[in-house]
This record gives sequence, structure tokens and C-alpha cells, in this order.
Amino acid sequence: MKTVLQSCLLLFCLLYTTPTAAEAPRSSLSVAAAGDIMMGTTHPKNLLPPNDGKGIFDEVKSALQDHDLVFGNLEGPLLDGGKTTKCERYNYCFAFRTPTRYAAYLRQAGFMAMGVANNHASDFGEEGRMSTLRTLYGAGIQPVGGVAVARFYVKGKRIAVAGFSYSTSTLYSFNILNIPRAKRIIRELKAENDIVIVSFHGGSEGRKYQHVPRRPEIFMEEKRGDVMRFSRSVVDAGADMVIGHGPHVLRAMEVYQGKLIAYSLGNFLTYARFNLKGANGISAVLNARIDAETGEFIDGMVVPVKLVGEGIPVPDPERRAITIIRTLSRQDFPESKLVISDDGVLRREGKGAQQGDKN
Repeated sequence: MKTVLQSCLLLFCLLYTTPTAAEAPRSSLSVAAAGDIMMGTTHPKNLLPPNDGKGIFDEVKSALQDHDLVFGNLEGPLLDGGKTTKCERYNYCFAFRTPTRYAAYLRQAGFMAMGVANNHASDFGEEGRMSTLRTLYGAGIQPVGGVAVARFYVKGKRIAVAGFSYSTSTLYSFNILNIPRAKRIIRELKAENDIVIVSFHGGSEGRKYQHVPRRPEIFMEEKRGDVMRFSRSVVDAGADMVIGHGPHVLRAMEVYQGKLIAYSLGNFLTYARFNLKGANGISAVLNARIDAETGEFIDGMVVPVKLVGEGIPVPDPERRAITIIRTLSRQDFPESKLVISDDGVLRREGKGAQQGDKN
């Protein structure tokens, strides 16, 4: 199955290194992004991968290597011990707790920034959240959410990554429901940085909700945001790329004002306590190249992945993620200039995908 992943990555490398005659090489930044990650939980009982999780990313980590920024969304706290009160009011709910030692697997896979603005980050209260922040920093990974803005300096450019969700009760999540404030936050970050990337956790969950509805979403009596309006608004305010997660399924992508928006990257590694049937078990790694000067999307790749067993990611020889994302993108955003090939190559309509990178 690795041959599928290797062929996709080889094709993407060729795109990076073969300039067209029509366009001069430009300086670019390479971003890799994955969806929801929950590597196993010790609550309410031990549900951890074999061999204590060693090697859980091995089959797909080549898609996360050799990029300027690698991002994923961490579902649940990194914590040893602690208590949760989350489920006291409900007969049916989920609270996750992943051992802190598992942070090493994230770093070994290549992750540099992890989203902590989501509905599971506070499963074990403030203790769990603080443990998560300390553990990520200790592993050399920057948390992304609210006041925790990840900052990088790459190729002479200042990059900021900001995290939003529909949660309103924490400093560690900017609120996607308050779009005017979101725009102010992005304008302030853009004034201090060359490139601003936005992560958001929003939208309804499950295979019934693969489409972006162009209206506010409500799921389980929670306001989950108008993700299209939010995403386009932050681009208007200066964001250079938007990465969505939360629905646990793949959603469409679009190019808006020259900037790439990925509305959901689905489940990437969600072990044991997630529904992985059908569309829920189809995933992808997004590789994208953006102009280091303007932030505009240049080209990219959808690397198809599937979750096997209890939720371990491996290359998908059927390449279903490519078909799903291309179909949804055409249906939900027919006005977009994003073109997705059979091989998963992403490019802007009218733009060649083979442009060199001048470091």
C-alpha cells in the first residue's frame, strides 16, 4: 500500500522542482495538514494501540516529512491521571485522555503544530488543558488555539497559525461564531506576520454532513458555525490559508481570493472510540504550496489515506479521498478555480501546476 503514497509524493516532488517556461521560479512555503487525531485513551478504560502506540504513523508519515509547516488537530488532552466531569449530565458522551508519552509519536511523525481549539480539548478540564500545552511544548510542538498562536520563522518569513472553534468557554479557542472579532484578530496577526494560517473546528458531524451548506450549522443543539462565511471572512481579513476539521468526514476545498480553504480533512488517526464506517474512515493528507510573498495558493496534492482496524492510517490504493474531495468541491463550490486531477494534484484553473521553488 505504500506504493500509492510513494507515487503521490513523487508526483508532488516533480511539481515542486520543474519550472514552466512561462513563469519564473518563485519563493514558496510548503504546508502539510491532517485532520482529527486521537491516538488512544485511558478513559473510561484503557483503549490504546498495540505496542503502546509505537509506529502508529509509520505507514503515512512520509506525507508529513520535508515541509515548512506540518499541522494536525489533537482531539482530547494529553494527560496522565485527572478526573472528568464532562459526562455527568449525559447518558451518552465521549471524554478522551491520551497518555503524555504519546506526544513523542506526533513529533516523530513530523508534526510541528497541533490544534487544541476543539470540543474535546477540555474533556479533563483545566488540568487536562494545561497538561496538553506543557506536553506539546516539551515535545517541540506548538499548540494552536486562541491565545496560543503558533509562530514560525521560515525562509525569512514570519508565519502565524491561529486556532478557532465553536467553543466559547476558554482562552485557548478563538470563537468562529463571532466573525467580526475573528476578522479583527486576523488583521492584527497579519500586521505582525507575513503569512497567517487559520485552523478551525466547526460544522456538523458524520457522513450526512459532507456538504458545506452555506449557512449556520447546528448539531446536537450546539451552534457549530457558518464555516463558509467564517472562512471567507478571515481570508478577506488577511488569512493566507484555512484548514478545517470537526465533521469527522472529508469536505470540499476551494480557492477563494487566491487562497486555499480546506473545509474538513476528516479523521486522520482516531483510535477505538470513533465511528469509522464508510466516509468516516476515508482520510487524506493535504500538501499545499503557497507563495511566500503573497500567500496565494500555487499547487498541492491530496494524499489519499484510509483508517484500518481501530483507526490506524494507511495509504488507500483506491484513492477514494481524491474522488470524494473533487466531487464535493465541484458540487459545493462550482465557482471556485480549484482543479483536482485523478492523481490528486491540486492547481488553480488557468495556472500550471509545475512551478519551481526559488529558496
